[in-house]
Amino acid sequence: MIPFTFNDIEIGARLVEALARQAMRLSGMPITYGDLLTLARSLHSKDEVLGRAVPVGIGPKLQFVESFCASHGFPNLACLAVNRETLRPAPGYQGDWEADKRAVAGFDWSAIDAHLAAYAAAMRAKVPARFKPRKERPADVAWYAYFCSHRQACEKLTSEDKQEIINQMMAGLDPETALARVLAAKHDFGSVA
Repeated sequence: MIPFTFNDIEIGARLVEALARQAMRLSGMPITYGDLLTLARSLHSKDEVLGRAVPVGIGPKLQFVESFCASHGFPNLACLAVNRETLRPAPGYQGDWEADKRAVAGFDWSAIDAHLAAYAAAMRAKVPARFKPRKERPADVAWYAYFCSHRQACEKLTSEDKQEIINQMMAGLDPETALARVLAAKHDFGSVA
């Protein structure tokens, strides 16, 4: 797996907050990827990065959530995020899902804000220098140029896939790496609507 991008960290931190809220208010009831993004947007309505997020790109953001929880000895909040079709976590989910949901529901999430801010700052400092963020328009132009010269490899992409590729390119990835990351997410997380 490539290191976290700024996009993974910013959205991942918002997902930690949304999942903690889900755990406290709804006793750890699972939430679909799309509904999780909607919940996070309701908590941060003016966040432009979160506003562009799409379910197909949720995998690395949930890995950020898992990493945050593991580094602080917290139950795995990411266990609450599920695929809409299966109502289960991604096929590669590690651990006992039922036990993890109970642990998340029984944990006091009210004091994680300071931990989250410090962890996100530490992760931002680890983003490789080669991941140079860019604006949306240059990322879109670079993606279009790549797409035009690799149409066959891109023929099955959806509009959400393209949006996530642009998001990843805005976070500093090159088109080929962004495409590979989105295709891997689709494979690992299935249909994520």
